[in-house]
Amino acid sequence: MVDIWREPVSIRYGSVDRSDRLTLGSIFSLFQEAAISHAADLGVGRDAMAAAGQGWILSRLSLFVQRRPAYGETIQVSTWPRRWEKLFALRDYEIRDAENAAVVRGRAGWLVVDIEKRRPLRAQTVMENLPPNEGIDAFPAGPAGLTVRENLTKKMERAALYSDIDYYGHANNARYIQWIQDATDMDTLTNAGQIRLDINYLSEVLPGETVELWTASLAEAAPAAEGIAGDYPQSKGPGFAYEGRRPGSDQAVFRAELRTGA
Repeated sequence: MVDIWREPVSIRYGSVDRSDRLTLGSIFSLFQEAAISHAADLGVGRDAMAAAGQGWILSRLSLFVQRRPAYGETIQVSTWPRRWEKLFALRDYEIRDAENAAVVRGRAGWLVVDIEKRRPLRAQTVMENLPPNEGIDAFPAGPAGLTVRENLTKKMERAALYSDIDYYGHANNARYIQWIQDATDMDTLTNAGQIRLDINYLSEVLPGETVELWTASLAEAAPAAEGIAGDYPQSKGPGFAYEGRRPGSDQAVFRAELRTGA
């Protein structure tokens, strides 16, 4: 078993925006693929978990982009498990550039779920057999909840169609990030040098379901996520709150906050 999984990646054309730099959606996809590969190496991958009637579902993730790698750069994507916290299996992520500088860091809270009942199980039963990686922190905070925001305005609607649905039969976590990107001013994301994103996945979105995207601007302040900020640097520029809702109700399927900086 490999305690820390490392993958060299060359930034390709489809992973950048018109600034020629890596997008948030592409970062999430890189994190996801690295985590899937590492879980398989550790014996808790998709097939092994499915044989036990279990699966991994991403519940929360926070990341900070210090610098967005550009097209053609070779980067190293790393990920490792960090024990558990209540129901959450913690996993850290890091992207380093050719100079070995950490340009992206993050931490996720995953749930171990009963696939048939769609209910969370005790993460400890899986995580206690994995490398704890004590003291190796990419992001010095565990998963946390986001404040419920008021005065949100409906921005757009998105249907969960074929390209959104993954192996577990629901909208993939990285697709939510693409929805958030599409609900954000294009110039804001294109011009952003630093980005802080916190997202909580609250309910799965099934094929054919429609999600309403609601947004609001935030003041220049630290994210409202509880227990996330810690002493880690964060963007304090323009901020936005997001909430995905089921049509005709206040039921949230996700909440997120994004801040950008130069």
